[in-house]
This record gives sequence, structure tokens and C-alpha cells, in this order.
Amino acid sequence: MDNNLAVIYLSILVGLLTFTVVGVFRQILKTRKIESSFAKLRKKLEKEKGTTQEYYELGSIYSEKKLYSQAIALFQKALKAAQEEEEENIAPIYNGLGYAYFTQEQYDLAIRHYKEALKFKPDYVTALNNLGHAYEKKKLNTQALQTYEEALKFAPNNSIAKRRAESLRRLVSV
Repeated sequence: MDNNLAVIYLSILVGLLTFTVVGVFRQILKTRKIESSFAKLRKKLEKEKGTTQEYYELGSIYSEKKLYSQAIALFQKALKAAQEEEEENIAPIYNGLGYAYFTQEQYDLAIRHYKEALKFKPDYVTALNNLGHAYEKKKLNTQALQTYEEALKFAPNNSIAKRRAESLRRLVSV
């Protein structure tokens, strides 16, 4: 009986260790991939003018690294390149800019950029969620609720918008 118990405990321990090692290994691979892309894009963009996509990708990486002022500069370059290339899919760039400003607590600028994203893609649910969150930070609960409800029209299963809208309904109705 004691032998079986030891085997069970050891099996559980080995299983947990295996799960942990796989998780750490996956995170290392993900980080290496991001760092590789980061190095390549940064080196290329230092030497020559980049495309809209390259500026956007590097801006996104800076944003992930929480280097928001560098991300803002790159998103702005992406917008400029998009105008030159006559790129039509610029809503994600405006959303990225809005997010970078939001994290720096510049909510008015964030709101302006989220609205720009929505001009180009009115059904952009991520931008709607972000806009609602920015409105909440500015204590504009009615506008936030309307924005989350708009997001739910496009994505009825949007858990963020559902949760925030329910919370705001209680606040607004009081």
C-alpha cells in the first residue's frame, strides 16, 4: 500500500514538472521569436525606409515591451507610410496608437485615435472595447455603456463588453 502511494505521488510530481517545463519552454520560444523579429525589424528600419506593416509590427513589439513612447513614434510612421502607400487597412494602427496613449493615461488622445480606427472600420470590436474602457477612465459612463452595447451588436459573445456593460448598467441606472 505504501509503495503504491509513493508511486502515485511521484507520478503526480513528474506530471507537474513536465507541465511546468513545457510551459517554460514554450515561453522561451515565444520570447526568442519576438526578440528575433524585433532585432530584424529594428536593424532594417534603421538602414532604410520601411513599409506600413513593418512600422506597425515594430510598434506593436515596442507596445508589448511597454515602451509606449517608441511605439507611438512607430505607429505614426506607419500612418505616414500608409498614406504614401494608399493603404486602406489602417484601423489597427489607430487602435495601437490609442492603446499606447491610453497606457500613458492620455485618455483624450486615446479616445480620438480609437474613434479614428472606427471611422475606417466601424465593426472593429477591439477598438470599441478600448474606446469603452477609455470612456470609463474619464468617468463618461453613459458613453462607455453605449460603446460596449455597440460592440455587442457586432460580437454578441464578447465577454469583455458583456461584463463591462452589465456593470455600467447598474451605475447608470442608479
